[in-house]
Amino acid sequence: MYEECIALLEERGVTVDDIVDCVVFLQKQYVKNIEEINIHEIVESVIRKREVQHALMTGINIDIQVDKGAFGSETIQQIIGTDEGLYGIDEVLAYGICNLYGSIALTNYGYIDKVKPGIIGTLNDHDAGQCNTFIDDIVGAIAAAAASKLAHSQAVK
Repeated sequence: MYEECIALLEERGVTVDDIVDCVVFLQKQYVKNIEEINIHEIVESVIRKREVQHALMTGINIDIQVDKGAFGSETIQQIIGTDEGLYGIDEVLAYGICNLYGSIALTNYGYIDKVKPGIIGTLNDHDAGQCNTFIDDIVGAIAAAAASKLAHSQAVK
């Protein structure tokens, strides 16, 4: 299932490198030797978690179905398709990922969702000609979870 998740991300224009960049953005001021750490491995370990895979596959497939116009309800099609501000189900999937990695992950997610660095901002621009309502939050949550995992590995002993 890991390979399927990576393929879904790549089909939507997201690479593991993009997520690594977001982790570095979140942690560079806190981890002195960040360039010496294999952040790829941390991101991959987050994506290998079954609950993360389920959230990722569900969210991206919702975005894909919106692209196809496959929702029976024009209302929900329009709400998701325009990433309406009061529609919070996309964040709920992201919170599910963050909750696996503690309160730091949730705090990281809130911050990264607000400032939208790198690929998250690109996805959120809505200029790609595809629905990115769920994927931008899922990518942010994976980065936030990986940043939390990194932070915990650097804890003072």
